[in-house]
Amino acid sequence: MNRKRYEATVRFFSENKTAYRLLWIIYRVLPYILLFSYPALIVAEFFIMGVTGTWANLIILPFAVLTAVTLLRFMIREQRPYEKYGMNSVFRKTTVGKSMPSRHTASAFIIAMTFLYVNLPLGIIAMTFAVLIGASRVLAGAHFIRDVIVGALVGIIAGLPYFLGIAVTQMKMP
Repeated sequence: MNRKRYEATVRFFSENKTAYRLLWIIYRVLPYILLFSYPALIVAEFFIMGVTGTWANLIILPFAVLTAVTLLRFMIREQRPYEKYGMNSVFRKTTVGKSMPSRHTASAFIIAMTFLYVNLPLGIIAMTFAVLIGASRVLAGAHFIRDVIVGALVGIIAGLPYFLGIAVTQMKMP
């Protein structure tokens, strides 16, 4: 989106109480739902699969994604829309830089990939949440579309080993 569209989008959500509340729920609440359901998934998988199961992989890949995205954001140092265009975001965010890639989006997608790996119906719900979380970042004026797309791709690509049957804990390093 360009400056004009970001300003119009922020204005729409700022002036429309119902839209604002819905965006607030998606922007603020859905990430916490994923965040708190993720450890429950790990604990359940541990008790179902036991110590020798693949539950450790459910920790390693998401942690690696979070670390990698954090480092990428530090190295890339892209401005956020509200910085670049000199405007407010919907929720008056003040973070400077660290826009590319979206860490919330990458985290949501890798967590959704873990859910997909363990339980398809829960995975579909988590993937829906991840898409909504990514979209909310753009609609709130906190990220550019490219930031969210890159974050989603990082989370999805990092989660592919789950579906390829590759256990991270059993991979041989060169």
